[in-house]
Amino acid sequence: MEDLVFSPKQRRVLTWWRPGSPDRDRQAIICDGAVRSGKTLCTGLSFFCWAMRSFQNRNFALCGKTISSLRRNLLSELIPLLENMGFRCRMQNGRNLIQVRLGRRKNTFYLFGGKDEGSAALIQGITLAGALLDEVALMPRSFVEQTAARCSVTGSRLWFSCNPESPGHWFYREWIEKAEEKKVLRLQFAMTDNPGLSREVLERYQTMFEGTFYRRFVLGEWVAAEGIIYDFFDESYVSPVPEGEMEQWYISCDYGTVNPTSMGLWGKQDGVWYRVAEYYYDARQERRQKTDEEHADALARLAGGRRIEAVVADPSAASFLETLRRRGWRVRRADNEVLSGIRLTARLMKARKLVICQPCKDAIREFSLYRWEDKGDGQDRVKKEYDHAMDEIRYFASTVAGRESSGGFFAGCVERKTR
Repeated sequence: MEDLVFSPKQRRVLTWWRPGSPDRDRQAIICDGAVRSGKTLCTGLSFFCWAMRSFQNRNFALCGKTISSLRRNLLSELIPLLENMGFRCRMQNGRNLIQVRLGRRKNTFYLFGGKDEGSAALIQGITLAGALLDEVALMPRSFVEQTAARCSVTGSRLWFSCNPESPGHWFYREWIEKAEEKKVLRLQFAMTDNPGLSREVLERYQTMFEGTFYRRFVLGEWVAAEGIIYDFFDESYVSPVPEGEMEQWYISCDYGTVNPTSMGLWGKQDGVWYRVAEYYYDARQERRQKTDEEHADALARLAGGRRIEAVVADPSAASFLETLRRRGWRVRRADNEVLSGIRLTARLMKARKLVICQPCKDAIREFSLYRWEDKGDGQDRVKKEYDHAMDEIRYFASTVAGRESSGGFFAGCVERKTR
């Protein structure tokens, strides 16, 4: 087993509950901050060590936004580490639980997903000695509060981890700002708190984000999203259509009836995706709506006889997608997670893996107009205007480019999937 090296902040997470620790009277711990800062693994390791040292034949909760994301983001790395340390972990995937033994002690850890308001009902009725909530800022308040309420065994405690969101987010207001009142230990992580990251990797991550996302995911700050979304975009991100043959072709599509319909033609060359041409039709401006058949004709003209691998489109455009299928087009339903898609699109563009070419005038125009909406409720939302080319570019980034980027780096850097 390779020796693990922990930073001082990570060691504090691992030992805050132990006798003799100055933090031992705290009832919960919050580990928030930068991505890749090492908070998730040490939080999980601390939780299991505490549970197995403190209790026998008790129930615990392990919570993620979904059970599959919990397994992928936390347990896939944590369980082998625990087993190397002498823990015996028996996974029962059909029942969504793990039975853990250490010496003569045995406890049961139930897996829960907190993806929406209905998730709170899933955890009702169980009595818990403790709970770990990974990426808690992605969970609804009702689920988190129900989980906390189930921890009624004497000596029970809570573990939270998350990346920052808006300072108006309910978790920031109710838990982080009230940490002292609730007897919570809050530790804010930076990338430099992870001794496993080399200087080269640190520098690479620091160049992946801009603006709001840089402050959140590199500096670990809870800041509001405001202003232009792709605030780094300028003429340096626009290039001529490259010469030579393309290795693959795709079309991305955001379909509208009254709202504009936007399509982009993408070609791949030397590991880079170029948006070489577009179709953009604004029914309001033209004062005439087009039919599904007319838009399908336009898509065929955009393809121009090329072999198109697939049309990547918003799955809500059911009638248009059916029209395309009947004409023989292969259709892929787009990944429509807005915020993670925006972050991924920005990273791919900054890495020059996603390039907008000069003929795409409407996409270039929208990049300068696409903005965050400020409603003062702590939620990150985009303004529903000048977003049609932006949406289909995001669909392509999330569904194709982000998954196929060479070297696997972006596949490892995509924001945590929740499906």
